[in-house]
Amino acid sequence: MIVTQISEASKSRCRIYIDGQFAFVLYKGELRQYHIKEEKELSAGNYREIMTKLLPKRAKLRCMNLLQSRDYTQRQLEDKLKQGDYPQECIDEAIAYVASYGYIDDLRYARDFIEYHISSKSRMRIEADLTRKGIRSDVIRQAFEELDELGVEQDENAMIDDLLRKKHYCPDTATRQEQQRMYGFLYRRGFHADAIAKALSITDS
Repeated sequence: MIVTQISEASKSRCRIYIDGQFAFVLYKGELRQYHIKEEKELSAGNYREIMTKLLPKRAKLRCMNLLQSRDYTQRQLEDKLKQGDYPQECIDEAIAYVASYGYIDDLRYARDFIEYHISSKSRMRIEADLTRKGIRSDVIRQAFEELDELGVEQDENAMIDDLLRKKHYCPDTATRQEQQRMYGFLYRRGFHADAIAKALSITDS
């Protein structure tokens, strides 16, 4: 294994390329520790120690530090580690480590998120938000089902009525243009078309 390039990632860290391919990021002091220099060979022993001990430990600590401040989904943690240029095998090991202790749980995250937003966001919007956070659709569905069994329900009609009051919308006096504008506003928030039409007193005639 030949170190073909060393480039500065920050004032304290460097990106290391081996045999022309990006390998990992190390602190500058670690370059001396592992005798890493451009156009020099990196021993198999040092490479193994970096990949199986140094970087996995660092990735696990990174995850733990992130989770001290708030909850993360698995995908969010993976993205954070990728931003730090950790090798994929180190990312996988770190994620498995924190998951084994229950520090990340996508189902729990989804339940908490739904319960917090159930009175302010439509189900469609909540599902879209959770999907963007990397939660699988089957996990989202299970979270809704579990909350439903606990009696945590959503009343989208009441939510729409509340938004209409805040927007000072009156179905009896609204013009066609006002109806269309309010329809678009509610639809973008993820409410179902039938519920919107009913609330706005829109008929097919």
